Amino acid sequence: MKYDVIVIGGGPSGLMAAIAAGESGAKVLLIDKGDKLGRKLAISGGGRCNVTNRLPIDEIVKHIPGNGRFLYSAFSIFNNEDIIRFFEGLGIKLKEEDHGRMFPVSNKAQSVVDALLKRLEELNVSIKINTPVKKILYDNDQASGVELKNGDIIFCYSIVVAVGGKSVPQTGSTGDGFPWAERAGHTVTELFPTEVPITSNEEFIKEKTLQGLSLRDVAVSVLNPKGKPIITHKMDMIFTHFGISGPAVLRCSQFVVKAKRKWDLHEVQMSIDAMPDENEEQLFQHIVKILKEEPKKAVKNCLKGLLPERYLLFLLQRCEIDENMQASAIPADKLRAFSQACKHFTFQVNGTLPLEKAFVTGGGVSVKEIEPKTMASKLMPGLYFCGEVLDIYGYTGGYNITSALVTGRLAGMNAADYSLQRV
Repeated sequence: MKYDVIVIGGGPSGLMAAIAAGESGAKVLLIDKGDKLGRKLAISGGGRCNVTNRLPIDEIVKHIPGNGRFLYSAFSIFNNEDIIRFFEGLGIKLKEEDHGRMFPVSNKAQSVVDALLKRLEELNVSIKINTPVKKILYDNDQASGVELKNGDIIFCYSIVVAVGGKSVPQTGSTGDGFPWAERAGHTVTELFPTEVPITSNEEFIKEKTLQGLSLRDVAVSVLNPKGKPIITHKMDMIFTHFGISGPAVLRCSQFVVKAKRKWDLHEVQMSIDAMPDENEEQLFQHIVKILKEEPKKAVKNCLKGLLPERYLLFLLQRCEIDENMQASAIPADKLRAFSQACKHFTFQVNGTLPLEKAFVTGGGVSVKEIEPKTMASKLMPGLYFCGEVLDIYGYTGGYNITSALVTGRLAGMNAADYSLQRV
């Protein structure tokens, strides 16, 4: 039996590609090596599934630092508002939360997966699960079918590769698509972890001094070798037994990896501004004023509430200020050093947790070799790529799934058009 389109991968981009191809009138086969479809969707957004983000397109692109600009053409055809209409058309009502994040009103990711599976059924898309693909077949310099691990061969007119990257491998993303792409002549850029906790060998980390401590709305920066910020994110963070984590840190992680690579560094400097809404001089004057009001009180009691207690005591100690010293006895230079530490506590990090622990894969099939309006390979007719297998990576918050759904939609539509012209 010959299909018009074979979609490999049952994640967000693959499900969308199969639906788009089916809606275009193609005879579609969706293949996945796992035992069920939509596993990554089912665990996304903490099990609630952050299906897209409602920020303006320019903002969305800014939140996809890994080749987000490549998506401008795709967004001109199918964008985040179209994603919202698509899901509402499937009966999934959505609600907007902070920073434009869109969730199903049900708060259940499985309801999103179920709606997609129902749509596949309505479109008579054939599905094979527990079916690993060994390789993609090419004939006369064009995609012609797939060979399964069990030796079976299935022929088709076009193939959509939607197998994901190498992050979250428990969902089946184990990098299968990269050798297939290379065999078709594509460049696969170096893979690296993004949206991943950061590691450090600093003594205070090894001694677990701050382990479990969360800091709210702090500005976390990755610094270049001259001490200037490469990137700053103002969000929450947490100290761990191996380094640092939390939303601000996850967003900084790719810049740690890139800085190490760019300058050939073993360690990269980061800094935390615990009070980003005040400049250093304002903060210094504020601290002086507090201490003058109660000169006989211990400094730790005077400054209670300025910072979380563990972090306050930690910074006092770093600045060689005895926490029990009377407020009036502390020299001005020590207070200046403390103000500076509140604003610029710097420390060394040595990398990140491995790619398998990351939320998102950096690197992938080079977008220079992909048609931006169709997701077609520029090198191999009948071959299409979408989702995280591409070298497109963003922050968490609905940006990666938006990229997956948009590229999946275009890949499926255009693979169907290509195939139907050849039937």
